[in-house]
Amino acid sequence: MPAYCEDSIMKRGDILEIIYQSKKSEFYKRQVRVILVGETYVKAYCYSRKTVRIFSKDGILAQRRIRSA
Repeated sequence: MPAYCEDSIMKRGDILEIIYQSKKSEFYKRQVRVILVGETYVKAYCYSRKTVRIFSKDGILAQRRIRSA
């Protein structure tokens, strides 16, 4: 399944809902607050895990903005 990570809607402070596929092929739906958008990853606070996480852009299958910064 191809990744779908649109940088244009990922800005620092935005709250997004993402569908993410882990390296173990597990699927997750997460609400995150974007901290940093790198070339191959997104660093974000994950509200489910209550901690900062690193998400590979290749693993982001869908995203939608919930709130702008």
